[in-house]
Amino acid sequence: MTALRALWSEMQDTCTSLGLMLSVVLLAGLARVVARQQQLHRPMAHAFVLEFLATLQLCCCTHELLLLSEQEPAHPTWPLTLIYFFTLVHGLTLVGTSSNPCGVMMQMMLGGMSPEMGAVRLLAQLIGALGSRYCIGALWSLGLTKYHVSERSFACKNPIQVDLPKAVIVEALCSFIFHSALLNFQEVRPKLRIHLLAALITFLVYAGGSLTGAVFNPALALSLHFKCFDEAFLQFFIVYWLAPSLGRLALS
Repeated sequence: MTALRALWSEMQDTCTSLGLMLSVVLLAGLARVVARQQQLHRPMAHAFVLEFLATLQLCCCTHELLLLSEQEPAHPTWPLTLIYFFTLVHGLTLVGTSSNPCGVMMQMMLGGMSPEMGAVRLLAQLIGALGSRYCIGALWSLGLTKYHVSERSFACKNPIQVDLPKAVIVEALCSFIFHSALLNFQEVRPKLRIHLLAALITFLVYAGGSLTGAVFNPALALSLHFKCFDEAFLQFFIVYWLAPSLGRLALS
């Protein structure tokens, strides 16, 4: 009986977390609709708001996914399934944004984006990444599940489990593979492309997650590990900012 109660409690917490993530996606989607209606004649402001909302959505959901994955570290199938599902959700809802500084850099290098627009999008990603920490802290402070403790979002949990050279190789390789796929999948039908990218991201997280977390996104890394950047800036700058950028630059 006690085991059944514990299982029911776990299921309630998981459903609450899923509901929280879907609520974030829904609210961000509504905000995007309003932004598109109000800022059609101001492309810079429009791009800023959309990129900010996209980064905020991605980071908030990833914070919650990371929390869920920590509860069952010996059974990664369920977290990986959620990663695949929410990658699909992000792919469908965040069309026209990158939520990744490396993606902005790729578009600028290919001539698809002006330096001014690139700077606006990078600023939006920075603010969205930092803002997500405070949003998730506020949500966790409500205590919706037993795992929701606001202090968790501000604590440093170092995900780097290998030495610095290996960590750099992992993040650079993940970034290289991901952005190479982005380039090569451009001619694939959109519906199929989203599934292929979701499967690829899930595989990369599975392969490199236990080594560095397999983030390969400087904005997401800043949101997830901001306190660690404060305590060991050089190491985290090299692994989570420089390495993914080098992986992207290797394609040029």
